[in-house]
Order: sequence, then C-alpha cells, then structure tokens
Amino acid sequence: MADAAAATDFPAPVYSETVLDPNFEQAKKHFFGFLLRIHDAHTRMLARQGIITPEEERRLIATLGGLEKASIASSGRGAREDLFYVVEAALEQACGRELAGKMHTARSRNDIAVTLFRMLARERLLEVFEAAGQLRAALLRLAGEHADTVMPAHTHMQPAQPTTLAHYLLAACEFLDRDAERMKGAFSRVNLSPMGAAAITTSGFPVDREYTARLLGFEGLAENSYGAIAAIDYLTEIAAAIAVAMVNVGKLNQDFLLWSTREFGFLRLSDGFAQGSSIMPQKRNPVALEHTRILASRALGQAQAVLGCAHNTPFGDINDSEDPLQPVALAMFGSARGALRLLAGAIAAAEVDRDHLARRAASDFLTATELADTLVRREGWCFREAHDVVAEAVRACGSDDRPEAVAAALLRIKPAVRLSRAEIVEALDPRHFVGIRKVVGGPAPECTREAVRRAAETQRRQEAWLAQKRQLVKGVRGESRSAFASHPEP
Repeated sequence: MADAAAATDFPAPVYSETVLDPNFEQAKKHFFGFLLRIHDAHTRMLARQGIITPEEERRLIATLGGLEKASIASSGRGAREDLFYVVEAALEQACGRELAGKMHTARSRNDIAVTLFRMLARERLLEVFEAAGQLRAALLRLAGEHADTVMPAHTHMQPAQPTTLAHYLLAACEFLDRDAERMKGAFSRVNLSPMGAAAITTSGFPVDREYTARLLGFEGLAENSYGAIAAIDYLTEIAAAIAVAMVNVGKLNQDFLLWSTREFGFLRLSDGFAQGSSIMPQKRNPVALEHTRILASRALGQAQAVLGCAHNTPFGDINDSEDPLQPVALAMFGSARGALRLLAGAIAAAEVDRDHLARRAASDFLTATELADTLVRREGWCFREAHDVVAEAVRACGSDDRPEAVAAALLRIKPAVRLSRAEIVEALDPRHFVGIRKVVGGPAPECTREAVRRAAETQRRQEAWLAQKRQLVKGVRGESRSAFASHPEP
C-alpha cells in the first residue's frame, strides 16, 4: 500500500529507478559541457537579437562560467526530472530566478535535447572515422611493401588465381574509403542545428537560428522545426553507415584470422596481439582478431538495434528516439571504434610470410587461366576450346601441379601446338600471370604502385577533412570569455 501511495506523486519510485536515474547519470557523463555550450550560444543570440539586454547577457555568461561541473556531477537528481532542471536550479540559485528564467526564452527542452545528442553523435562519428582511417593507413603501408608479393586469391574459399598482397589490400582500402565517404555524408546531416525549433513550432520571438548554429559548430540548420524535433534519420543514417563498415571489416578480419592459422600460415601476429594457452605450451592464438570479430559483430548488432528501436514509432516528439535509445547508439560507436583500432594495431605489427605465399601461388594449377589465354593469343583458338584443352591437361596431371608436368600433358594432348615447352612453363609462372595483368585495377606491380600512390593522396584528404571538422565542431569561442571554456566536452 505504501508503494501504491508513493506512486501517486511524480516520479513513482520504479519510474525513477528504471528511467530517470539512469538517464540522469548518462546526461551528467556525456552532456554537461554540451549543455553549457548551448546555454552560452542561446544567451548570446538572445542579446544579439535584443531579446535580453547586454547587461543581462554579461551576468548570465558569467554565471554559466561559474557553474561547477564537479559539484553537479556529484549531486543527485533530487526531485528534479533531469540534468536540464538541475542546471537550471543551479543558475537560479546563482543569479536569481528572474534572470535565469530569461535564458529559457524561445527554446524548449525538446530542441535542446536533440541538439545535445547531435553534438555528441557528431564527435563519436568523427572518432569512428578516425579509427577507420587508422586501419586504412596500416593497410596502405603494408600494400606499399608488397606490390611484388604474389599470393593465391580465393573464390568460393578455394584457391583460384595468383594475385599480389598489394592488390588484395588495395581492395580493402577501397571499401574503407567508401565507408569513410558514407560517414562523411552522415556527418553532413547530423551536423545540422535544431536550436530554434523550440517544442516543435519555433517561437514568436525573432531568434537567429543561423547565428546559434554557427556558435555551436553546426554547418546548417535542421530547418523544418517539426522535422528538427521528430525526425530520427540523422541517427539511423549513422547506424546504417556503421553497419556497412562493420560488415566490410568483418569480412576482412575473417580472412586475416584464417591466414593466421597454422594451416594457412600467411600472416603472423606480433606477440603483443597473440596469447598462449594455460595447458598447451605450443599454442599461439591470434586472439586480437577474435576480439576484432566480436567487436565488429557487436557494433553491427547495436546498429541494427538503433534501427529496430526507431522502426514503426510515431513521427513526433517521443521518448523512443531520445534518452532510452542513446546508450545503444553510444555502445555502437564504442564497439565500432574498438574493432577498427584493434585491427589496425594488429595488422600494423603483423609479419607476412612472402616465401610461403609465393609457393602457394605457384601450386594447385592457379595459373591455368593464363595458359588458356596464351593459347588464344598465340594459337588463334577461341577461349572455350583453349579452356577445355587446358582443363584436360590439368586432369591428366593428377596431383602433379608442376608447370613442366602441365606442359608435357598439353603437348601430348595437342602435339601440333606451336608453343614450346619453355613458353608453356613461362605462361604458368605466377609472376608472369600477375605481371601481364596491367588492366586498370589489376594486380600488375606497376598498377598497384600507382593505386597505392593515389590511395595515399586520398588518405591525406581524409585526414585533412577530419582535422577541419574537429576544428569546426569546437564552435566559435572568440567573442568573449566562454562560459564553457572550463567545461570541455566528454
């Protein structure tokens, strides 16, 4: 009965325990600095528009600068609903209710709350972008060292044709570049300011939304005030971009994990990324790649959870898209960043067994396609005839995959062939196979070296973009002493 009676007053104990208290702790951890920045920018805009006086602006900015994050962080929520009201109460205590109340002119918790999470999400997205760049840089460095390292390429998990390690790694660099472009697109849409939308229909006061946006480091407005509050695609787009990136990274990581097995032996992680066994002295487990796999899978699942939670919710101001969803999104950012950084570190310190790769590229008849192509070029056959004859020669060799054995079998099957035994053996050399494939995007060393050069230029542009956006989101702070200068963002 006591619990039932208590539930008649807001908030009910169970509501506090399950919703308000976790949300308050999350807000203290992530949003205090951003909230002061919003208060600061909004106050400056109100004064610039003549809605408050310059003296009121000065006193409010000074009061903001005097707020102690440590004191608020250590305080409880008390009877107040959330961090916004806790900070508002601290402002009222410091400068009086009337003056503190003027700061709330022409705004709502609605536009503040969405702005807060956009500010946090854009910074977390930049962190994931940076981690993707670190992985891409590690792969590019490795590609630059291995333009001449031949290796077997696989299709359907079976040895298929020779390529080079640089060619393989450049393919990964390309999808990482596409991932980066998707993140850049998402950033351009998350970095739009909802401030001035107020509850959902703006305000009758002559606010300058563009000025507030500029102070907060936004690149434009989430213009329609209804959509600024109600739309969630700024976050679902980020989740989609991260989901695609994690699928890409997972496929790459799975290959590296396979290559690190004793059976493959292509790749050896450094001691810093491998663990032994408590019972088997010989074991050397590539655990960093296993952790990368689960981190990427977890990020993918969290991204899907963001999309699932937003699906089939009303197009309006609802809690489903706000505080309860934010921990899932923040976990997604953390998992994705961890997967990318861990894989980058592991690959940067890994060793490649060039000789073993070369031996495997020269085995299993992987160059048979080039022998068929050579017959087309030199004998004038159609490709289907050449394919059939080479396939017959391969079958005749059984398990003997030496080029000399294939040459002998071919000359027995087609004694009228004009190719000499030496020319057939050359056609079956994996380095010849790779070197002759000079088509754009192919594995010939001169092609991959040029591709590495262009990719390095792209890498520099991506890094410059990141530096520029990080400077941008700091906002404009030079007009007077900033109230939030002593309260850096999380």
